[in-house]
Amino acid sequence: MKQLGNLAVVCANRPDIVMTTQDGTVFVRSRVTGQTMSAPWDSDSKISRIVHELNFGSFAGERVA
Repeated sequence: MKQLGNLAVVCANRPDIVMTTQDGTVFVRSRVTGQTMSAPWDSDSKISRIVHELNFGSFAGERVA
């Protein structure tokens, strides 16, 4: 569960990213492209991959601020 907190911090610093949770799933959506990534709220490995995508992967180049 610790990675969920890391994801929240990364998303809070990205005005182009929206993070929501619903029914035990965390969703991260790009406001620029509309692409969405999701993972169970308690899956550290899947959430770590989302954090990596936001920092270094396909979602990293979208920063607008």
